[in-house]
Amino acid sequence: MVGLPARGKSYLTNKLTRYLNWLQHDTRVFNVGNTRRKAQPELGPFTHPLTDQHTRLESVEEEETPHSASFFSPDNAASFALREKWAMDTLDQLLDYLVDGPGCVGIFDATNTTKNRRAKLLRKIQERSQGQLKVLFLESVCTDAKIIETNMRLKLSGPDYRGMDPETALEDFRGRLTNYERAYEAIDDEEEQRNLEFMYVKMIDVGRKIVAYNISGFLASQTIYYLLNFNLAERQIWVTRHGESEDNVSGRIGGDAPLTARGRLFAQALTRFMDFQRGEFRKQQLDEFRKRLLLRFPTAEPPEPAEFYVWSSMLQRSAETTQYFDEEAYTLKEMRILNELGAGVCEGMTYKEIQSEYPAEFEARIKDKLAYRYPGVGGESYLDVINRVKPLINEIERTKNHVLIVTHRVVARVLLAYFLNLHKSIIGLLDVPLHSLYCLECKPYGTDYYYYEYDEKRDWFFKVDPEHQKKTKQVGVTFQERRYSVVPTAPSSVGTFA
Repeated sequence: MVGLPARGKSYLTNKLTRYLNWLQHDTRVFNVGNTRRKAQPELGPFTHPLTDQHTRLESVEEEETPHSASFFSPDNAASFALREKWAMDTLDQLLDYLVDGPGCVGIFDATNTTKNRRAKLLRKIQERSQGQLKVLFLESVCTDAKIIETNMRLKLSGPDYRGMDPETALEDFRGRLTNYERAYEAIDDEEEQRNLEFMYVKMIDVGRKIVAYNISGFLASQTIYYLLNFNLAERQIWVTRHGESEDNVSGRIGGDAPLTARGRLFAQALTRFMDFQRGEFRKQQLDEFRKRLLLRFPTAEPPEPAEFYVWSSMLQRSAETTQYFDEEAYTLKEMRILNELGAGVCEGMTYKEIQSEYPAEFEARIKDKLAYRYPGVGGESYLDVINRVKPLINEIERTKNHVLIVTHRVVARVLLAYFLNLHKSIIGLLDVPLHSLYCLECKPYGTDYYYYEYDEKRDWFFKVDPEHQKKTKQVGVTFQERRYSVVPTAPSSVGTFA
């Protein structure tokens, strides 16, 4: 990573890590700031941060502070050497992960704002990996004053400023940022000419403009394609399964059955609930706008209300679940990409029937659920579904509008695994019950997650209690924690096979 503080590097690293791990490329972030805090926990916020090289900055006045500000002075040779040590120690951890460990991608998260630092990093990586590792420099540039201001305020909740008076901390961070700006050297033609293998991407204003140079390799190409689809618009992503179908009642997988009467009740309530939530989100959005932006930008215009997309699979039970939405108020679309995992020769069977007729297949899927592919025409695995859904993820990241996705259990599991950054061992165990609803709101440092259940007696949706929500964010909702399904879709004896 390359870039000044408050330019979105952490946002980019979090999203890239989540995406690449979801694609089953083991990825980890190595943050130099964390190394510094671990090595010197007594050092808190600092007015004069070190630059990436030992160069004196003009107009820097030393101040006596309880946080040893002189330690961070850029003309302090001893502290410069220690900062370099922290950076190289962090890089060694990254290379241990890639060269000697199981990693596919390591992200070196630091400002790396000088040419000397970047050249030093590149030399060490090439030497340690004997030229086998590709290195992509990702520079985040931001010129939007509103975004920078928002990012600076987000920094105040980080470990360097936690517990401090907000205005004091903000002033300190602004001074820190000013010093970094004086030393900042953007990636330019000189570095291209110095090393023919130099590969970089400049992401300007969160994807408004992207410059790519000398890109080679599958993962680098995947990264750039993903970066093309970012935006910071506030919106909600809702995920649910279709309403109860006739095959759900009989316990049969796959098929193309219609909804039951209970399923139609769920579909009608879902339409009313989305109308309500859409209005509530707009109220909150305008309240936040008045509280935050208008204080510093009195002439700012409130954001336009987001449109609302409703996407469903092309199977009957999913399309019927969206039939009550007003096409004048919602943009409805059916997508084959959202169809359920293909069960091949097992399509339309119960799990007991599969266990009886195909015992070897039954056992093989239990042993490796993620990679197991159903035999026969149209048979798929979870990995096949991830690959199938990948273009949809890019479309969700690109859109600035609300989205309701009405799909099926396996596809819902895959989508939730992406947004909640779940380990691959959890994906196949997520309990995504019928007549439940998941709300996802993407934030700079992760995804806020809300879970709702449909209550038939009151014909409305209700949020699950906070304790359960906290638990699911940590480890995912599995069959072993709590079973929510309105109608069990698999016998209890084979629950982990579902």
